[in-house]
Amino acid sequence: MEELLEILGDLHPEVDFTTAKDLVTGGILDSFDIVSLISEINEEFDITIGAAELTPENFASAETIYALIKAKLDDED
Repeated sequence: MEELLEILGDLHPEVDFTTAKDLVTGGILDSFDIVSLISEINEEFDITIGAAELTPENFASAETIYALIKAKLDDED
């Protein structure tokens, strides 16, 4: 989770991602942020997040993003 929070913090240092909710629908993350975030996550965690997984629900908060990462890591085991 620390790695993810660091990636998110690099995108928007002014946001407390430990408590922020509705990252996409609340306008905190825009489409460019999502593309950057996906690229960083794919590189950091050595996973691939597919287009079908790019839903507002999966990117609603740091917790939901981390759950997606964990699910992808578990799938690869």
